[in-house]
Amino acid sequence: MSAGEIDERLQNILPQLKNMSGTIRFDLGVDGRWLVDARTSAACLRPDDGDADVDCTIRISAETLMKMLDGKLDPMLAYTLGKIKVKGSMGLAMKLVSVLG
Repeated sequence: MSAGEIDERLQNILPQLKNMSGTIRFDLGVDGRWLVDARTSAACLRPDDGDADVDCTIRISAETLMKMLDGKLDPMLAYTLGKIKVKGSMGLAMKLVSVLG
């Protein structure tokens, strides 16, 4: 999975993330990091260098993220199985689950 494919898929969910009142880092390990700023009505996505303070960090593999975005894996099940690690705001993570799930 290329960084371009991941970026495109995350761009597609941005309209659903508007007004989530927070910043979310998707840390995909060797596949890269993306920062979603969803504090306003128009959420934005950018590559992340890891220096920004964020409200919530989601550590996940690219494969697991794609399965969730395709609706093939329930986010709560993935979390229960340890395929997702959350650091920071669990409230924001739960809002994200409602969008992805």
